[in-house]
Amino acid sequence: MARGAGPEDPPGGRKAVAVWCIGVAVYFVAVIFRTSLGVAGLEAADRFHVGASALSTFSLLQLLVYAGMQVPVGLMVDRLGTKKVLTLGAVLFTAGQLGFALAPSYETALAARALLGCGDAMTFISVLRLGTRWFPARRGPLMAQLAGLVGMAGNLVSTLVLAPVLHGVGWTAAFAGSAAAGLVVLVPLALFLRDHPEGHEPPPAARTGGGSGFVRRQIKESWSEPGTRLGLWVHFTTQFPAMVFLLLWGMPFLIEAQGLTRGTAGGLLTLVVASNMALGLVYGQIIGRRQSSRIPLALGTVGVTALLWGAVLAYPGGHAPMWLLITLCLVLGGCGPASMIGFDFARPANPAERQGTASGITNMGGFIASMTTLLTVGVLLDATGDDYRIAFSTVFVLEALGVSRILSLRRRALSREADRRRVTVPAQATAPATVQEPGPDAEPRPRSTACPLPESAGRETP
Repeated sequence: MARGAGPEDPPGGRKAVAVWCIGVAVYFVAVIFRTSLGVAGLEAADRFHVGASALSTFSLLQLLVYAGMQVPVGLMVDRLGTKKVLTLGAVLFTAGQLGFALAPSYETALAARALLGCGDAMTFISVLRLGTRWFPARRGPLMAQLAGLVGMAGNLVSTLVLAPVLHGVGWTAAFAGSAAAGLVVLVPLALFLRDHPEGHEPPPAARTGGGSGFVRRQIKESWSEPGTRLGLWVHFTTQFPAMVFLLLWGMPFLIEAQGLTRGTAGGLLTLVVASNMALGLVYGQIIGRRQSSRIPLALGTVGVTALLWGAVLAYPGGHAPMWLLITLCLVLGGCGPASMIGFDFARPANPAERQGTASGITNMGGFIASMTTLLTVGVLLDATGDDYRIAFSTVFVLEALGVSRILSLRRRALSREADRRRVTVPAQATAPATVQEPGPDAEPRPRSTACPLPESAGRETP
């Protein structure tokens, strides 16, 4: 067992890394497919002869399916295991990407994006489950941030690779060729991925029960935890500004509203992704070492993002200087890592058999916010004659709503988490080095069912 791991923690190690890498490879491809429309928005509008509102419907429908699938996928992961859910997801998002490449009409393309969103929805929660099943609990924040970093690397591939390929070989060849990546990751997934290490099978409670009673119980018990709800609102408030920018509206905004060339705009989108990847490692280390930094990091990211958005939109003359646009893109890079903090509230609030459901509820937050913003921006652009200042003001409304909910829930969630820590950690810390068999009169000690908190992160001795 790895040093610093709890008595029932998974061992980690090289095999865990290998299995986790297979899972994140599937997620990596899913993100490439998810964000491929972000670099092809203008081409999609020309290909299908649609305006801003109809164009936003592509991403809106994809995110609607994604968000709507989060709780069902969480339940599926809890019941069926990671491998089955990931395999189904890979098949669906590959079929969706191929269908989008060959779609002859706007309606067919919409159906393909919905299928892609359905498969995409099955990847991230599955990867989070792999992290909790294969690595010690103290590694939870870092593994979640690393998964997010891999996702942003997929976004980077969309920007740096798919965009020039699209302009070089055309729509059908670019999207159909990229769909082959889905087939590539299916092979190691089917052959080598395992749900958990040997000897660390899920508890029997996770495999008993069924039907609607199981579904209602999982959702009700997960939602009843303040940590789950706080996680949802943290994810809601932090993720969507960068996602909306990268997924659809960043490129049109930089080209049409800011007067930049396509190459310069693509470079700024790449900067958002690079910043996200760098900050993901920083956020993961900070949170792993100091749990009390979670709320300040989340709210600080929201505040700085709102400040920079306001400065860009309110800049006199309408065209912000390049240094300000670069600063905005660097700050937007922190939105993804900040959204991962939501899972660090939901994870310790729920036992192992509810981790998938709780993660699904949390993950809905940012995608609901992104979906709302994508649609509202498209409608306002059409209604105002492409006035990006008015359209992007939606960001501030949703951020204000999210911050109010975070402030409302944080005291209750942190108090509950502290109570659980007082029950779990002292019992582990004072355990004798040699465990003896209890006598016949010994009473069983009560034990918390919640996942252990990563208290020992950063304290490991070399």
